[in-house]
Amino acid sequence: MSTEAAEAAGRAAGPVDVVVVGAGFTGLSAALELASRGRSVRVLESEPVIGGLAASFDTGDGVRLERFYHHWFSSDEEMLRLCELLGISHLLEAHETRTGVYFANSVYRLSAPLDLLRFAPLPFADRIRLGLLALRARRVRHWRELESLTAEEWLVSLGGRRVYEVVWRPLLEGKFGKYAEHVGATWMWTKLHLRGGSRTRSGKETLYYVKGGCEALLTALGRHLESLGVEIVTGARVGAVHAGDAGVTGVTADGVFHPAGEVLLTTAPSLAASLLGEEADHPAVAGVRRSWSGVDYLGNVCLVLENDRRLSDTYWLNVNDPDFPYVGVIEHTNLDHPDRYDGKHVVYLSKYLPTDAELYRMSDEEVFEYSLPHVKRMFPAFDRHWVQRFHVWRAEYAQPVITPDYSRTMPPVESGVPGLYLAGMAQVFPEDRGTNYAVRDGRRAGRLIADRLRAGAGRNHG
Repeated sequence: MSTEAAEAAGRAAGPVDVVVVGAGFTGLSAALELASRGRSVRVLESEPVIGGLAASFDTGDGVRLERFYHHWFSSDEEMLRLCELLGISHLLEAHETRTGVYFANSVYRLSAPLDLLRFAPLPFADRIRLGLLALRARRVRHWRELESLTAEEWLVSLGGRRVYEVVWRPLLEGKFGKYAEHVGATWMWTKLHLRGGSRTRSGKETLYYVKGGCEALLTALGRHLESLGVEIVTGARVGAVHAGDAGVTGVTADGVFHPAGEVLLTTAPSLAASLLGEEADHPAVAGVRRSWSGVDYLGNVCLVLENDRRLSDTYWLNVNDPDFPYVGVIEHTNLDHPDRYDGKHVVYLSKYLPTDAELYRMSDEEVFEYSLPHVKRMFPAFDRHWVQRFHVWRAEYAQPVITPDYSRTMPPVESGVPGLYLAGMAQVFPEDRGTNYAVRDGRRAGRLIADRLRAGAGRNHG
């Protein structure tokens, strides 16, 4: 429906300064920044709940679980500051966790320096090289030194070919599949810096989690936004962004026109591009469509198990086995206590993959049945009767593919069309996507839009 048709039919909402599309942490944080600066904001979310990939669900007995796993590092300052702003810092809890690697039907712990020396799949000299690799990586002062390199080129230069083939290639292929050899070194550099900064002197990893999960944080954030006058509309699927010679005029969601002179999209770029309809044939809009269509994404399948006992004492198990269908096994209740989940032991099995892959297209029951023998192979004592419930979640846009020289092709926040902005995980660079950076980039986008409005560049077409 065009802008004029929606208005003629009397299906137009009241005008606001800014419409934000998407109520994940990016969109909500942008709304927080804008409303704090006195701007009227409406957030439109297609899901019935806020949170995006951090949203939770009811397991069936009143227990709430996140659809996808989350934790925070001590370096995640944006998230820690947000908790302080919302008055829930007392809910933040620090946990020392164990991590490991599954390789050749064995689990190897990699939580402390001595663990590396016991990593039998590598000869002793290569174990030393693996230990030194992280130290060498941290000597890189700026990501631009690495931007022209692939992850493979850089990792081989740091630790040698055998270390790469045993440790890093399976992880990259498990994460990125056919894109593995094209992944940029900046992506891996950020990972090594982030994980290194979260470790104690003994090598143990300290991670943070909110009591009550992301839902406790999102509930507090939603209430705070409402107190600032932000209007959050859930169950509102945006079908079109209206823009032309003069710039943005608003968006249409479920046949209702929402007028605004500024629109911030927090979706994947290709999805945002699809919202710029045929009526938007202005050259600048066409250029934005082309730019936003150039970022590749992978989807994600996440199998969530509620077990009556734990699989292991490891929180995060990276999988270096090409025959295992998941890249990570995350035993959430080795981070947060099972008593908070009615005594259940919660496990997430995660796989990044194209959305046309067989696993992605399976029914929930098929995903579960397909996965059981693989879990049994990894944990021989496991029995399907341990599983009290299972859940399967899918995300169509879960991981942007970061390639060498990505900064040259990454979409800017300001689109070039007056009043049209884009902020999302594809622009979290050089860091990798995560809730901390969603908050950071959402607030940055909010400040930018507020500055444009204050300078008189913003246009309210209501």
